[in-house]
Amino acid sequence: MTQVADVRPGYGEGSLSDVLPGALAALGVPVPDPLGLAAGSLHGVRAVGVLLVDGLGHQLIARSAPVAPVLADLAAARVAGATARVITAGFPSTTPTSLASLGTGAPPGAHGLVGFSVRVPGTERILNHLDWRDDPDPLRWQPLPTLFQRAGEAGVAAHVVSRAEFVGSGLSVAAYRGGSYVGADDVDALADRMLGLLRDATGPTLVYGYHPDLDRTGHRFGLTSPQWMEAVAEVDRLLGRLVDGLPAGSALVVTADHGQLDVPVEHRFDIDADGRLRAGVRAIAGEPRARLVYAEPGAAADVVAAWRSVLGDAARVMPRDEAIAEGWFGPVTESHLARVGDVVVACHGDYAILASGTESERVARLVAFHGSATPDEMLIPLLVVRR
Repeated sequence: MTQVADVRPGYGEGSLSDVLPGALAALGVPVPDPLGLAAGSLHGVRAVGVLLVDGLGHQLIARSAPVAPVLADLAAARVAGATARVITAGFPSTTPTSLASLGTGAPPGAHGLVGFSVRVPGTERILNHLDWRDDPDPLRWQPLPTLFQRAGEAGVAAHVVSRAEFVGSGLSVAAYRGGSYVGADDVDALADRMLGLLRDATGPTLVYGYHPDLDRTGHRFGLTSPQWMEAVAEVDRLLGRLVDGLPAGSALVVTADHGQLDVPVEHRFDIDADGRLRAGVRAIAGEPRARLVYAEPGAAADVVAAWRSVLGDAARVMPRDEAIAEGWFGPVTESHLARVGDVVVACHGDYAILASGTESERVARLVAFHGSATPDEMLIPLLVVRR
């Protein structure tokens, strides 16, 4: 297998966690701006819309060009007032981790959502961050103030426009608390609500919008499917409406939480079908492209050796200390260390590691995945257009 170099997260230099700080800095909030947005593409704006398209990795933009001309023009900076660059997601490249990083401006080791799912320390419970409501308490599980809270404290009106189904979820509270939540259940409602809030702004205003359908479609049907192309076309229609409707003095920032790639059936390992991968393992969390492995006491080194032997070049298998020392999660606070697990596994190429005995059978039916550190998963766009 030809190895493609891992993409290290650019925390504090050019990552998803740096996007909202730049937007707020442009609106006068005294926060660091590693991307230089306040002095650059957002200089002088009075309102900023930030749209996050779930699953829109940078590597997918060229693939989508036949049905997404607006996106292609934005990515090539062919739209008047547009700039484009490539930044990174955090690690793991997964929605809960990324949304918490976006909302707090912090890397995963600081906000604590270090995986799609994690074991709750001191218990045998695996917490899926997408199914999470109020146990554990989001204010304790993710203790950092959000940038929406900081915006409000600085006199900036902050709004979150997303699906009504996400109101009050643990992830929404962890990532977006402090923002005024506005429900929008389809592309047209999302465009209408975002543009309405930008037009009605009477002072410095941040409007954040979230669109989940591209990621969902990729997972279910794959990136070569007509369904995925239809979903990209819907994203393009959304972008067209937002760009055309931007009021004077405002700007739109478009980014993503991660990319995706298809994983063939023959490249899927199954922890629960191979005793070598189960030996010494107490619990499995994370997701198929980025596993967090919790070992039995004293068994971590044996687990690392066994997984390296079985997986070979299909994945990088790291003891927790190695993953943390290399900065994959950013600095990890003491209270979050146990969430990471004893072993961190990041898949290479188009491989995945299933856990058929403990995870829903729906996972094995997915076509596209993400979570690891390949360019397909880690590189995301940062597109800005202003009026």
